[in-house]
Amino acid sequence: MFDIWLPLVGGLVLLIAGGDLLVRGAVAVAERLGVSPLVIGLTLVGFGTSMPELVTSVQAALAGAPGIAVGNIVGSNIANILLIVGASALLFPITVASAALRRDAMVMLAVAVAFAVIAVVLPLGRPVGIVFVAVLVGYIILAFRQERASAGPGAAIEKAAALEGVDPAVAPGHGVSRGIVVSLLVAIGGLLLVVGGGALLVSGAVALAESFAIPETVIGLTIVAVGTSMPELVTSVVAALKRQTDVAFGNIVGSNIYNILGIGGATALISPTEVPAEIARFDLPLMVAVSLLLVVFAATGLRISRREGAVLLAGYAVYLYVLWP
Repeated sequence: MFDIWLPLVGGLVLLIAGGDLLVRGAVAVAERLGVSPLVIGLTLVGFGTSMPELVTSVQAALAGAPGIAVGNIVGSNIANILLIVGASALLFPITVASAALRRDAMVMLAVAVAFAVIAVVLPLGRPVGIVFVAVLVGYIILAFRQERASAGPGAAIEKAAALEGVDPAVAPGHGVSRGIVVSLLVAIGGLLLVVGGGALLVSGAVALAESFAIPETVIGLTIVAVGTSMPELVTSVVAALKRQTDVAFGNIVGSNIYNILGIGGATALISPTEVPAEIARFDLPLMVAVSLLLVVFAATGLRISRREGAVLLAGYAVYLYVLWP
């Protein structure tokens, strides 16, 4: 048991610590190079906070564990909505105030539907990966143009703002003044920790599945997915506690877009894989359904109430009950 849980827990710790260092170092390097805070928020922070999911899914695909690779993406999106938005709304009702967020919520729903349809008819090969990454680049360019021209930030910026709420040191303009070489070394060190943590997490997850005869897909959809979503859980809960509830919503919407387009696309490009049939039949349609439910909740009165948060949390409990053997 020790040789199974040690890699699992150790891998998660390294992923979270490495992701934090990677974002800190990357933001500091970008500032030294004169990159604007808007670009940093849309790209470096967005990708940096999604790095644990990215590395874990890629390494799982390379290790021949598609259930963990795809389950991590789908399970993270389901957990983000049902568990994290539910918990945040229970603490304090979540407001959905900006037109940009409504735009981003529809993008989230559209890419969830596209992923679910593609998974049924096509393998996650390199052509799919190219399309996903291209769409993500287009989304970032569109968001950059709209957010530079308007006062209201969208999901990608609020994903960065949520992280700043937890640790102001990772935000543009708040970093410790240091040379570009030191900042670059911090970023590289963080990346190495993330890669090492991802390898440990995947090996522990595969060992757990084999030891208890639990399907890899279940491990990927639950333990791995929730573990790699810990940064989103912490940042959204802190944002809710600070009454920055629009930031909590944007953090999740932005994360779900990055998960499908960025992580799904990169995984397909680096290590093409098949979507397990059980995920395509049940979990992907469920991901689309809960994404739609989130949009409906957000559209009714532009807020997610405590009652709706309780419904989301209860839904996650039912999902785990149905999923876990």
